[in-house]
Amino acid sequence: MSQAPSSTLQPFPASSAQGHQARHLLALPGDVEIDEVETLAVSRFAGARWDVAPSGTDPLTPAPRTARPGEPGVLRTSRHSTLTGPYSPWSADGSNPGLPPGTEQVYDVVCPRERGDVPFPGGGDRDGVGRAFPAGLPTREEERVIAWLVEVARRLGGSIRVDAGNPAAPAVVLTPDPGVAVDMSVFSDVWLDPEAALAVVSNVHPRVALATEGRSYGGPPQGIGELPLYRGEKMDPELRRALHAQADDIDIAALTSGKVLDGYGLIIDMGVDGLVAVEIGGEEQLPLLLRNLPWASQGAVAYRLRWEPRDLVEAQTESPSFELKIARKRAAELIATVTRALYAAVGGEIADEADFLVDPQDI
Repeated sequence: MSQAPSSTLQPFPASSAQGHQARHLLALPGDVEIDEVETLAVSRFAGARWDVAPSGTDPLTPAPRTARPGEPGVLRTSRHSTLTGPYSPWSADGSNPGLPPGTEQVYDVVCPRERGDVPFPGGGDRDGVGRAFPAGLPTREEERVIAWLVEVARRLGGSIRVDAGNPAAPAVVLTPDPGVAVDMSVFSDVWLDPEAALAVVSNVHPRVALATEGRSYGGPPQGIGELPLYRGEKMDPELRRALHAQADDIDIAALTSGKVLDGYGLIIDMGVDGLVAVEIGGEEQLPLLLRNLPWASQGAVAYRLRWEPRDLVEAQTESPSFELKIARKRAAELIATVTRALYAAVGGEIADEADFLVDPQDI
């Protein structure tokens, strides 16, 4: 196990990035342990590893060397990006780099500066990333780093000071709202048939329904055999009709053969608060920390719980209305309750909206 940062952390360095690099700061409270940051890094970046492991820690990945007491660790998330820390939030001259109250440790994040188009006016910006980068949104590597920092700050109760190494950039601090991310997933090697899943969820909410019904196939449209297969096609009419007939035979054979159910859904109607959808199906792209588990090595069954508010546009704004926040809170409570019920039925692992694993006792 790792330990909480020492009270003798080194002062925050004045500079760390070169001209082609961007510098962002991850500000965290004092009760966050170093191994929590490491776990979230290896949860997102397949190549994450310590170049210098902090002293007193038991890193998940081998490190070339261990830091001296008080020396910050260096966590590499990719070939071009590093996370160095923890540091004290105060620099050597006693100044604070524009971090919010309650900050007790800082990680210095350096990555390539890669900017693209300016934010689209009126686009969804629930975390304020567009506001923080008005001259051009991060792309490629920097976009991945910023997205991860937002999720880490949300998970650990921290903030991000973006573009700290650029004096011309606005001094923007993002503090992601933990209440925004309500969706959850349960990954398991147990498949529940629709009726079984319906029974599990019905025990915690009465207004749940299966969402597997479709419409009967009425056959091909009249005269489709006379239509060209593509624009400008000049095929012999008899050959065209034969090809259409062959395609119809294939469709009919598929529709009349035994059905293999590989996915279905449940819908919970919350009235004015919107809907909660439970989507069940096979999943091959699992969270990184699950892929080496024996039961998940070939994929798993995913039970994904997702809130669909009445106003999708407002739900993606940085400052939604009080009414939407109340609806979101009720949806989060319902999703947590259903997640606990499904986990009790199928076991496995639970992940949050960012695919970070969650201890079932913390749901």
